[in-house]
Amino acid sequence: MVALVLTLVAVAGTPAAADRSTPTRSPSPQPSPDGTETGAGIRLLDAPVNRREDSRAHRYIVDHVKPGTTIKRRVVVENKAEARRPVSVYPAAAEVGPDGFVFAPGRTPNELTSWISVERGEVSLDPDEEKTLWVTIAVPREASAGERYGVVWAEVAGTGKQTVRNVGRAGIRIYLSVGPGGEPPSSFEVGPLVGVRDVDGRPTVTTEVRNTGQRALDLAGELSLAEGPGGLSAGPVKTETVTLGLGGTATVRIPLDPRLPDGPWSATLALASGWTKRTASGTVTFSGRPVSAPASQDRDRTASVLAGGLVVSALVLASFLGLVHRRRNRTTPRLRAG
Repeated sequence: MVALVLTLVAVAGTPAAADRSTPTRSPSPQPSPDGTETGAGIRLLDAPVNRREDSRAHRYIVDHVKPGTTIKRRVVVENKAEARRPVSVYPAAAEVGPDGFVFAPGRTPNELTSWISVERGEVSLDPDEEKTLWVTIAVPREASAGERYGVVWAEVAGTGKQTVRNVGRAGIRIYLSVGPGGEPPSSFEVGPLVGVRDVDGRPTVTTEVRNTGQRALDLAGELSLAEGPGGLSAGPVKTETVTLGLGGTATVRIPLDPRLPDGPWSATLALASGWTKRTASGTVTFSGRPVSAPASQDRDRTASVLAGGLVVSALVLASFLGLVHRRRNRTTPRLRAG
């Protein structure tokens, strides 16, 4: 009998506003078919000295190195299950495309994972116990220039021989740029801000963002509204994190409170990917709820009949007034000069 494995992934892409000391983990330990819970946590302890001001480098392994360079990072893994469990720690492949940062299934390898080694591939931990491990990335001297993507997973599997078995895992993303000289530039463009209301009448500000640099981006930020009706202001409202590959574009959407008036509003959107930042400003309005389509063709026909009736009535009234005016002219005595 083949066991069905349910993998509960803690996305290795926490929101930009998350505290850097918070472990990346499963949303909550999940019950396994054997009655126990599974779950893992992992967080990064080290960042390059030259990236002290880069918020991404405190959550992910983000670096630019020359071929032949070896870098080391410490990670803390944690057992979030309710019983002592072995926690597996291993690298796996990932890619950045139109759908953002995408993790390959299981332990799928790629070129980057062949350069990565973990101090210990498995550690047995009690509930909520933590262990610090070294992750080493040794870049070959013959490595070609370019950016590679991967993830270091911490995984806790449920026990037992049931047909369905839960696997909880959490990970840390890797963005590794390889090449001679300095780091390739990161840059992006933000389009005009547009205000709309969705089908439920909720106001939303949208904009198109394009990656114009030479590295992948994780964009997050906040929107503020000012100078609204009656001097109202709103925000700041945080945006969701959007990952953009090289040359990629995406729509950033910021839903707002449904009670927000139509405006006009003075809007300011601040976006950042690490230390690369941009700000866009503009005037936005929310047009109100979309006009509902007529319920049936009968309603359309009734409206047409009413409109036609109004036109005919206006013509009849105009003809009547003209007739009265002509009759008055014929019956009124003419005045003669003395």
